[in-house]
Amino acid sequence: GMQSHLQALLSLYKLFCPELVTITLSGKMKTYFKNPEGPWKAAISAVRQRNQGTSPLSQAVFLGTSQPQSRKRKWNAQLVISASSRNTNHLEEDRKKNHVYLYSTNESFPVEQLQTFPQLLENIHRLEASFRKALFPSQMGSVLMNPLLLHYMNCVKDESVYLRLYYWMGQMLQQECAWCVVDKSCEEEFKSFLETIYKAECFLQEGFSACEEFLYKTLPLWDGCCCRSEILRIVSWIPLSSSSEIKSYLYDPLAQLFYTSSLSFKCSVLERLKELLQNWLNCSIVQVDLELSS
Repeated sequence: GMQSHLQALLSLYKLFCPELVTITLSGKMKTYFKNPEGPWKAAISAVRQRNQGTSPLSQAVFLGTSQPQSRKRKWNAQLVISASSRNTNHLEEDRKKNHVYLYSTNESFPVEQLQTFPQLLENIHRLEASFRKALFPSQMGSVLMNPLLLHYMNCVKDESVYLRLYYWMGQMLQQECAWCVVDKSCEEEFKSFLETIYKAECFLQEGFSACEEFLYKTLPLWDGCCCRSEILRIVSWIPLSSSSEIKSYLYDPLAQLFYTSSLSFKCSVLERLKELLQNWLNCSIVQVDLELSS
C-alpha cells in the first residue's frame, strides 16, 4: 500500500518534476514533515525564558509584537535561477553576441534574457529547456506576473510546466488561505496573491485547475467577507464541469451565504456568476470553432 512517507517523497518529486511521477497521488494537502517548533515547544520555551530572564527583543518576538518577517518570498520571488546558475560574465557576453545566435537552432535561449515580444517570437522554439530549468517552485509566482512567459505557456502548452504550476499553486493556496490559517496577518498578502492569479487567468483566458480545487475545498469554510472581491473573481474562471459537481461544490456553499448576507454581497455573487457564464460561453464557442476548422 501507499506509505505516508513514500507519498510525501513522491509529492516532492511531482512538485519539481511532475513528468517523472505518473501515478495518481492523493489530492488532499497534508503536511508529512511537520515543523518541530510546535505550540508545546513554544510553551516550554516561554517558561524557560520566564524563569531565566530574557531580553526585551526576544520577549517581543515570543509575544508576537515584533515586526513579522515578510512571507512574500514564498510566491513573489523573481526569476533569477538561470542567471545565478551561470557565470555573470558569460551572460554579459551572451547579450553582446545576441544578434549572432538569435537564429541558431542548436542553443537554448536563456529565460533571463527574454525582455521583448519580438525576442519571444524569434526564440520560442529554443526556450523549452531553459524555461523548465529556470522554474523552481519558489519562483513560479514570477511566471504569473510575466506576460512574456504567460504568452509562452499559452502557445507551447507544455504539460510539464502546467503540472508544476498546478502543484505549486495548490500548495500555496492551501498554506496562505487567510481563513484556514492561524496567522490572520497574512490576509493582505493573500489578497495580492489571488489578484495576481486572477490577472494571469484573464491573460490566458482560462482558469487554473488548482484554483478550482481550492475553491471547492474552502468555500464551505468561507465567511463571505474575507477577500470577498478576490475570491469571487476567481470563481468567475472556474472551468466548465458537470452540473452535479457545480451544484454541490459551488452553488450550495454560495447559496448558504447568499440568503444570509447583505444586498451588496448578493449583487457581487450574481455579477460574478454572470461573468462565469460568459466565460463558459466564450470557451464553448472557441472549442466549436476549433472542431469545425479541423
